[in-house]
Amino acid sequence: MRYIITLLLTSVPALAEVPRVVTDIPPVHALVAQVMGDLGQPELLLARGADEHDFQLRPSQAGAVADADLVVWIGPELTPWLASALETRPEGAAALGLLDATGTVLRDYGANEAHGGDHEGHDHAGVDPHAWLDPGNGQVWLGLIAAELARLDPENAGAYAANAAQAAGRLKELDAGIAARLAAVKGQPLVTFHDAYGYFAAHYGLDVAGSLALGDAAAPGAARLQDLRAVLEAGEIPCIFPETQHDPALIERMVEGTRVRIGGALDPVGSSLEPGPGAYAALLEGMAGTIASCLGQ
Repeated sequence: MRYIITLLLTSVPALAEVPRVVTDIPPVHALVAQVMGDLGQPELLLARGADEHDFQLRPSQAGAVADADLVVWIGPELTPWLASALETRPEGAAALGLLDATGTVLRDYGANEAHGGDHEGHDHAGVDPHAWLDPGNGQVWLGLIAAELARLDPENAGAYAANAAQAAGRLKELDAGIAARLAAVKGQPLVTFHDAYGYFAAHYGLDVAGSLALGDAAAPGAARLQDLRAVLEAGEIPCIFPETQHDPALIERMVEGTRVRIGGALDPVGSSLEPGPGAYAALLEGMAGTIASCLGQ
């Protein structure tokens, strides 16, 4: 009997450990969670309600980055606080920077904004890192994440590929639904709190006429506010949209005496959402609904 038990135990193959994955922001976390499925749960670094541009890692989070088998992040253009933590990882440790990944469609800042460019000494140029707001990039990234996980965990390669394909199918359906919903407000000008919506606007044919703050959500200067106030007073902008992480008081003052409506608060990084595999779809769907509700009045 003892021999039989030993034989049975030794005949069972050792299960490979699922990679430990760390992600920077909610939409990236959601994409990775969909690809991993029931095999494992990625860790999300950005705390709920925190600013993605300026975040301080807790010691436990820095340790998780150092020990992770894979870090999936947008890149230093969005989350520079993660770049220094990545330097503590062993040489050759796996990291997938999505902005630099093959197939990612990139846009420059201000490409959709009539009032972008150089304002009060701030050179607002270069690649816009908010690339997840183009669902086409989301579909590309699902495949890249699955491939990287498969490289680290070949035994589960089939599961990662299947999960990614299913997630891409769902995202394609969501994309079509959002496009249909926004078709009625296509081309209508709108103003946002900061210049983060170029990908979303370009993908769905929206017209971002301006933003209060620059792409890094820095406080807008007096000259910028004066220029934008003139645009709002001209009466061609139906809606302006605040953001969940920022006080709407400035926007409220900007529209005083104009016919501009204040829409619901947008959440480009999903910091107000419950983290998980559904957060990416919730982010895109919520943004579309908020914009359509105001512009469609």
